[in-house]
Amino acid sequence: MVTDLSVDFCGLTFKNPITTASGTFGSGMEYKEFFDLSLLGAVTTKGVSIDPWEGNEVPRVAETPSGMLNAIGLQNPGVKVFQERDLPFLEGFDTRIIVNVCGHSIEEYCRAAQALSETAVDILEINISCPNVAEGGLSFGTDPAQVLRITRAVKDVSKKPVFMKLSPNVTSIAEIAKAAEAGGADGLSLINTLTGMKIDVRKRSFFLANRTGGLSGPAIHPVAVRMVYEAARAVSLPIIGMGGVRTAEDALELILAGASMVAVGTANFHDPLAAPRIVKGLAEFMEEEGIASVKSLIGAVE
Repeated sequence: MVTDLSVDFCGLTFKNPITTASGTFGSGMEYKEFFDLSLLGAVTTKGVSIDPWEGNEVPRVAETPSGMLNAIGLQNPGVKVFQERDLPFLEGFDTRIIVNVCGHSIEEYCRAAQALSETAVDILEINISCPNVAEGGLSFGTDPAQVLRITRAVKDVSKKPVFMKLSPNVTSIAEIAKAAEAGGADGLSLINTLTGMKIDVRKRSFFLANRTGGLSGPAIHPVAVRMVYEAARAVSLPIIGMGGVRTAEDALELILAGASMVAVGTANFHDPLAAPRIVKGLAEFMEEEGIASVKSLIGAVE
């Protein structure tokens, strides 16, 4: 039978529900040596800020059981370089383009979103797990009032659909999701990394120069499934689910929990072909199960 992997939301059609997770794929240039990026429903880029960011001190990556910690610090060359170098590259492929946006303040987020709104980008994914320097160093993503505030501000200047990328380091993901919806978000992306720490017991020192880092990989997958499920039942917005996705089965869990698309992240580091392999695995699963359209699986857990 012919299986339909396409999904639709925000007036856009995606050929399949698989994208990449921000920060694990760059803008795809390195991965084009391994596969045709057109095989993906979308490419989600590394975080882009209005001005260049240097990132954190090294060491800033550490392995953990079933995962990894990173404290890269959203290093990037800024929106101008992205527009002149990365975006023309991505436009050469038959895939949607999702750009992750970061900032130190609401003004910086809005300036970056406004600049990117004038380009061929399809969706802006607003990373509200960045430190909010202008508001005392707190993270935007842990305070519902701040989530509503920044969502509304970015929506006011953006001509593109706005997806808010939510932090899992909260008491209630449903409450944060509702705040984003109230601010006018077009969709949600979740989960971002969980805050973790690793200590070298022989040196009595921290593995990461930043002391803490974001935990990703298979270890966080059950948390991601639970949070996508809770968010999907709290709001009426499309969701891009992510967190420890390695296989088609992992992706299907998130889709059944309520995600319309799934992002592959840490798996890209040890298997550059992970994302297209998962696309193929989804098609094979649907054929085996006699499922005509992946849309029928979204939120279909009983």
